[in-house]
Amino acid sequence: MKYYIIIPAHNEEKFIGLTLQSLVEQTILPSKIVVVNDNSTDKTAEIVLDFAKNNPNITLVNKTSEAIHLPGSKVIQAFQKGLETIDDDYDIIVKLDGDLILPSHYFETILNYFKFDSTIGMAGGFAYIEKNGEWILENLTDKDHIRGAFKAYRKKCFQDIDGLKPAMGWDTVDELLAKFHGWKVVTDATLKVKHLKPTGANYNKLAQYKQGEAFYTLGYGFIITAIASAKLAFMKRKPLLFVDYIKGFWKAKSEKKPLLVSKEQAKFIRKYRWEKMKVKLTH
Repeated sequence: MKYYIIIPAHNEEKFIGLTLQSLVEQTILPSKIVVVNDNSTDKTAEIVLDFAKNNPNITLVNKTSEAIHLPGSKVIQAFQKGLETIDDDYDIIVKLDGDLILPSHYFETILNYFKFDSTIGMAGGFAYIEKNGEWILENLTDKDHIRGAFKAYRKKCFQDIDGLKPAMGWDTVDELLAKFHGWKVVTDATLKVKHLKPTGANYNKLAQYKQGEAFYTLGYGFIITAIASAKLAFMKRKPLLFVDYIKGFWKAKSEKKPLLVSKEQAKFIRKYRWEKMKVKLTH
């Protein structure tokens, strides 16, 4: 199976070389790696071009966007820029961050999932972060959710969900829409990905209400939003975030922000979320 990787990158000079090194050492190499240099002011582009000299499957695309780093929209707009530069001759499309170290057998394992089960639409490993010299499981990890830092999609699934949405919540809505279309989403806990920069490290203050807005645009409704907000605030060990998330939800509702999903999809999502909560409460 042929897979292409697109990496949105903004000021990743500390990490992009490590990410690319882990990709050129894969037991099954990607046919294409497109790094989208999004307004970097450091040496990100130089490092990528150095790798490209010896690896013809690596290309650099430059993009100029606003310097402001809001979660979701900026990274996916950069991903879309990369997507515009590739052909359609792939089986699997991968969105990857530029601050990861992947085990050398990562994509061989991922491809095997897709190869041996045609109903799998998305697959990924688990994220680990460094703390006190040890690599520990990132607390936002969930066995039912693939982290936004490393997403692999079967082409047909990617088409069914109509690509990635340039908004916060894109890496939740993609999985919910995949399930809506009958695809399986698979995670493999043995695939340990080193996440070198904690999620959200560069988000500015404007982003604090965005999570609540994302819950609204996913069609969650207030009760599911309140439960999801409480859980996320607890996982991040910042209880006051709960208030920000709820404010964000009501702000989006009052402004009548457009949903990322149709009414039918929103109904499916709410039903799916309730069923998942029931399962967790009874186990």
